[in-house]
Amino acid sequence: MSKKLTKNRKRILEKIDKKNKYSLEDATTIIKKISFSKFDESVDISIHLGIDSRLSNQIIRGTVLLPHGIGKNICVLALVSKDKELEAKEAGADYVGLDYIEKIKSGWVDIDVIVAIPSVMNKLGSLGKILGPKGLMPNPKLDTVSTNPGKSIKEIKSGKVTFKADRYGIIHSSIGRISFSNQYLLNNLKTFINEVIRSKPSSSKGSYIKRIYLSTTMSPSILLDSKSFLKK
Repeated sequence: MSKKLTKNRKRILEKIDKKNKYSLEDATTIIKKISFSKFDESVDISIHLGIDSRLSNQIIRGTVLLPHGIGKNICVLALVSKDKELEAKEAGADYVGLDYIEKIKSGWVDIDVIVAIPSVMNKLGSLGKILGPKGLMPNPKLDTVSTNPGKSIKEIKSGKVTFKADRYGIIHSSIGRISFSNQYLLNNLKTFINEVIRSKPSSSKGSYIKRIYLSTTMSPSILLDSKSFLKK
């Protein structure tokens, strides 16, 4: 198995010119050619930003509704009051109700996103150490704390993803699956990048987008030619 993998890796590397920067169109074509796994790999983007993430006015986070989703069912927990439970269920929430707070305290976090209403947030303070490190704590800036939980849940289920720059100023996110058509990947890629560009803080000086890489779960990364679509 290891020999076969080595041959595949060599074949893949031959198709990538490490010195070259690829256009979005070329990148979405090549990324499909260098995938060799039998499972439907995630197509991922990494954006290196020219920010100082230690400064509170340069924290980058936001949401973006990808036109074609990410090809994965997002598991949503709705922490809502009794009168909002039906709304949450009809919107597609996988788990609904405040009883799950105790379950989380016991270590259960088998979910991707938590949507909560404002009145519930005071009950989640003790869960910070559990939810915070996993990026699951509801946040108004990400529309996961909402007076309209049904709308938020529907958007998340239809392809709305959150992003946040880590301490190194890098944003990581999935933008689809290798089974997506080139056009679907291209549409999602453009939508994601444009939203990150719109999130540029006024305090950020110099080059904002430094490098953008595209990869799959198992493939090496491809460097994109940012000059082809970024405003100078």
